[in-house]
Amino acid sequence: MYGRVYASILQKASSYTLSLHSTASLQYAHLVAFGSSQPHPAHHCHFSSWGTSRSDLRCSAGEESGNWSQSGRNLSTREDLDFQLSQIQINSILRSNEQSVNVPEFDGRGLSAVRKFESNQLAANTPNEDRRSAATCLQSKGMLFGVFDGHGGWACAQSVSERLLYYIAVAMMSKHSLEELEKCMEHSKPVPPILQWYKNHADFNYRESASLYIEHLRVFWQELLECEEHGAGMSPQDALDCAFKRLDADISLEAQVPLSNDLIKSTAIQVAFAGCTACVAHVGIDGIHVANAGDCRAVLGVQEEDGSWSALPLSKDHNSQNKTEVERIKAQHPPSETNTVVTDDRLLGVLMPLRAFGDVRFKWSRELQQSILASLESGVDLDSLNLYQYTPPNYLTPPYLDVAPEITYHKLRPQDRFLILGTDGLWDELRSEEAVRLIGEHLSGIHLQAPVSPSEKQLKLGQMHELLLKRQARASPALDTNAATHLIRHALGTGEYGDLCQERLASMLALPEDLARMYRDDITATVVYLNYELARPQRS
Repeated sequence: MYGRVYASILQKASSYTLSLHSTASLQYAHLVAFGSSQPHPAHHCHFSSWGTSRSDLRCSAGEESGNWSQSGRNLSTREDLDFQLSQIQINSILRSNEQSVNVPEFDGRGLSAVRKFESNQLAANTPNEDRRSAATCLQSKGMLFGVFDGHGGWACAQSVSERLLYYIAVAMMSKHSLEELEKCMEHSKPVPPILQWYKNHADFNYRESASLYIEHLRVFWQELLECEEHGAGMSPQDALDCAFKRLDADISLEAQVPLSNDLIKSTAIQVAFAGCTACVAHVGIDGIHVANAGDCRAVLGVQEEDGSWSALPLSKDHNSQNKTEVERIKAQHPPSETNTVVTDDRLLGVLMPLRAFGDVRFKWSRELQQSILASLESGVDLDSLNLYQYTPPNYLTPPYLDVAPEITYHKLRPQDRFLILGTDGLWDELRSEEAVRLIGEHLSGIHLQAPVSPSEKQLKLGQMHELLLKRQARASPALDTNAATHLIRHALGTGEYGDLCQERLASMLALPEDLARMYRDDITATVVYLNYELARPQRS
């Protein structure tokens, strides 16, 4: 009924114990700034943007089946799933990482372009390789939101999610504010807060690396202080561009220099050899700047005069489907490599995103990679860090990858209602237009239906019934107050007629840890509601 893919899910899942596993299995401490956390667990390398594609794995997984429950009884898969995942259990899994924050319209420093934001995550990898960040800039204007999709593990996404917003905020700070920071550091006084973080219970920080991160952030602002042109601080566009590039350079440097202890050193190398994509939005009174590197995505939800919803993309995916991006990379290498730079829709046949933080396997020389890994071999098990002596094929003229973000600007208009930031796990399941429609109808409670077209009036009775079912599905009431959860539920549970299918959703959520990544990716979604009234002409 749900197609061959879902049939294979049901068959395969029955041979495993379908125990509930919440995405909140990693209950990291709620921390702010450069705070501490519980020691981070060793992560496992699951299928993601590296190596074998999920479509290949789907085919192989569908060849195996089984109908035995844990107790040995011969039960149908449907019975197992229904027993394991009730509506209450489904809701518990989907809502375990929800976040909802109302933002004051006026916080003492000025009006806010953001009314509130809602966010959620659903893991497929264990641990989740996605990260998210949200913060208000306290020494400059605006709010920052980011989603980060890790690959080769979660280490790089974790580091970038902690650090990137600081680099952006510092770059926007005035020279006077930076001088105050430096004076406080010199005299060991409390440093004025740079960001007001909005943390979720599942967020955590690298405790051991905090001092290293602060040290390199300080070096960054010291260099800005030496720049005569810094003055009032960078524009959001320049700050985003500078921060992406500078943080990636620091990640590379930290993996190469001597550090205070083996744990910090191994973490730095782990961060550098893993990778992550990033999409960050700076939302200010004047408009929205989006910086994107990789295949996360930012989409603006626009309400037209007739009440309908349209999607305005504020980023472009950096993958092999983006022909301009492919040509950009090919132009950086000799003509002899034209046919090997991007093969099988992946960079050097390995990596799906074509821009990313970390991923030094695609940036450093072979000799440097081997030297750094050799420095760890005596005291550290490389397998435990997911670091392997591996170089991509046809690795002839590095670097093949960079993190330079593509930056777009959009001036806020009265019809601009919300901004969706999502990792590619969301966009694998939903088109941008579908996501905007889902949020728009969730926000307004109004489900506009287009008039029946002349061709639809000629439909046979069965076809007309199918059309009515689709229209009825669109008008169904929302089950979630959190818009990000609403997106994730529909991304995984939409049935044949656009309805929410309990069985389909249950099958996707009940997959065991070692199977889930074959059928879906980690999903992170953040929905930012805009104070669009600010864009209306003021009456005299």
